[in-house]
Amino acid sequence: MRRPVKNRNIPGPDSIYNSQKIGRLINYVMLDGRKETARAVVYQALERIKKESENPNPLEVVDLAFKNAGPALEVRSRRVGGANYQVPREVRPERRLALAMRWIMEAARKKKGQPMYIKLSDEIILASKNEGEAVKRKENTLKMAEANKAFAHFAW
Repeated sequence: MRRPVKNRNIPGPDSIYNSQKIGRLINYVMLDGRKETARAVVYQALERIKKESENPNPLEVVDLAFKNAGPALEVRSRRVGGANYQVPREVRPERRLALAMRWIMEAARKKKGQPMYIKLSDEIILASKNEGEAVKRKENTLKMAEANKAFAHFAW
């Protein structure tokens, strides 16, 4: 059994919205240590979400997007008797949020021809409506877990 992790580095809340999730999102957007650039991208995206979506509070839209894009089940590879099985496992809440952020960022980075804040805001708005590439990825993960339900007894 794994030891409990003692020193988790928890990023602080951001300066404008005082939200820890936005602070983590800024870290996911950041490339090559350019945190101020990442902050500018995220805050521009949140302003655009405020204008584009029906909800005037962008934090609620972002929370809903992370909730919709985060998987409840995933498959983990497990070796039993010389064979590898894809065993469905429940996802811990911290990992669920991390996967949702990662998938939204990957989907935004894949798009071409627009500034990053537009791509990020579009992907967050789509995820909050249960659409978009990050939500499709979550559904594919869930389908894999459902297909491998027969191997659930290997989860220990």
